[in-house]
Amino acid sequence: MLLRQAMTGGLRAALLSSLGTCAGLLIWASASAVGLSAIFVASPLAYNALRWAGALYLAFLSIQTLIELKKRGPSFAIGSQGGRAGFLAFRLGLTTNLLNVKAAVFSVAFIPQFVPSGFPIARGILTLGVVQALVSFTWAAFLSTSISRVTELLASDRARRILTLISAIGFLILSLSLLIARQGLTSS
Repeated sequence: MLLRQAMTGGLRAALLSSLGTCAGLLIWASASAVGLSAIFVASPLAYNALRWAGALYLAFLSIQTLIELKKRGPSFAIGSQGGRAGFLAFRLGLTTNLLNVKAAVFSVAFIPQFVPSGFPIARGILTLGVVQALVSFTWAAFLSTSISRVTELLASDRARRILTLISAIGFLILSLSLLIARQGLTSS
């Protein structure tokens, strides 16, 4: 997603998409801090609903990306997202993260394990969530800047078609893995 955003919307779109992803991380951390893990453990239906929503969204992105392969052109439509790129890029990052069951599981099952004993659990989860978002954004900013510098090299029609196909296959694999994965949360 980041590669595509950097190429079609430029560095600004990639960074805004990354901010959307980080906002999703903070939302998951906040939900974890107020007890979302207990809901997922108590209700496999809630967990599975999130898993299915995520799988369907990724399948939608895969299909949408495959449709892009039919478009003929000499290259990616670099900078084609125009003035709406900011909102759309942010929304794509946010939606992709919020419908990512693995991000939810990471926030509700993994992060709490690193809160030191004796430290308030909610504050610890929120602190670690902020650290996760900052590290994620720093990495994404580095990657986005690097991508924007090599965009010209990747802008040929052949590169566009290969990268679009790889993106579509990646979305499809993620979608299928969500559907076939075992439920990740169990009661202790």
